[in-house]
Amino acid sequence: MIFPLKNPVKDSPWGSRVAMCNHFGIPNPRGENQAELWMGAHPCASSFICVEGTDVALCDAIVANPNFWLGCKTEQYTSSLPFLMKILAAEEPLSIQVHPSKSSAELGFLAENEKNIPLDSPYRNYKDANHKPELVYAITPYLAMNGFREFIQIVANFEAIAIPLINELFQPFKRKPNASTLATFFSSLLLLEGQEKKQAIDELLNSTMSLDENPFLYHTLALVRRFHKLYPDDVGLFSPLFLNIIELKPGEAMFLYAETPHAYISGMGIEVMANSDNVLRAGLTPKHIDVAELVKNTRFEPIAFESLTLAPDIVKQSGSKVYPIPVDDFKFDVVSPEVEVTISVSSPEILFCLDGCVTITADTESKTICMGDSVVLPAAVGQYKVQGKGSFARAYC
Repeated sequence: MIFPLKNPVKDSPWGSRVAMCNHFGIPNPRGENQAELWMGAHPCASSFICVEGTDVALCDAIVANPNFWLGCKTEQYTSSLPFLMKILAAEEPLSIQVHPSKSSAELGFLAENEKNIPLDSPYRNYKDANHKPELVYAITPYLAMNGFREFIQIVANFEAIAIPLINELFQPFKRKPNASTLATFFSSLLLLEGQEKKQAIDELLNSTMSLDENPFLYHTLALVRRFHKLYPDDVGLFSPLFLNIIELKPGEAMFLYAETPHAYISGMGIEVMANSDNVLRAGLTPKHIDVAELVKNTRFEPIAFESLTLAPDIVKQSGSKVYPIPVDDFKFDVVSPEVEVTISVSSPEILFCLDGCVTITADTESKTICMGDSVVLPAAVGQYKVQGKGSFARAYC
């Protein structure tokens, strides 16, 4: 009833060659850019478990016995694990992106199926019919952009850089900053092409040099220059002027709602999300950008910087930090049991050992996981006990 996981690692140009290997001992014999380690049952990259001596994809195991794995949540989640947990290791920035809402994902997935767009097409927006709210828990310092800044900050940033070519696009938002004018301004920049795009980027870079001593813009302009080295012709270079910049300390977490623009820039963390691979891109990428679909799926509302981090509830008797997740698809705890702790189970759970070693006992079966190991438990377990000198991340629903 306690199943060790064999997890696929996805490589990407933005991934790190050393982070997962150095921190968790995950092999990288060919020196690949290891970007994501997936723990879950998404059909694009399912984990494997051993069943009666045979390796079986977790997604297939759940379909074959949904009551065992999902328990009372079988009908709610239609024979699929509702969440996906990853280790994400970014050495370079990921694309600026937005994830659609549940209803938009369902409609978009159906529409692209009806158009017979292959699931692996680079022009496909919707890989499945699910939304993708997500949590990030920092293992190392974790630099990211998350949500639009307060409108007054965006106005101040663009006033400071004073780019002549985009001044006409900027004025309606400056005069009346609201969601509608921000949407128009943001999408107008994304639609710049040819000589206009080149001139706007050149003027932006010139402004970063002249404002280099401005303490209020230092981190913003440093990111613009950093992005320019990687994507010199990408209008995503304007994104730090629009979006909150945050660096999570190890042990800090933040939540990202659907329809929120964001980008992970550098660092390693745990990412837990609804079981989806839907991404609508807005920049810092050579991949397909569908501006109309992106704008349709973006909330052009500010997020106050001080609300970005997610404060956990501390449960002293179990040594748990319980993060208040505002969706039903998943829950997330970090558990550091100083004494033997009993945990009740009402859904499948994935446990990933963050440090030290922890022994898990369900009925008469025990397994010890050490740093970098992971296991999955079915809902049928009912409860399990943990003890040891270590801590683990717990994803469940």
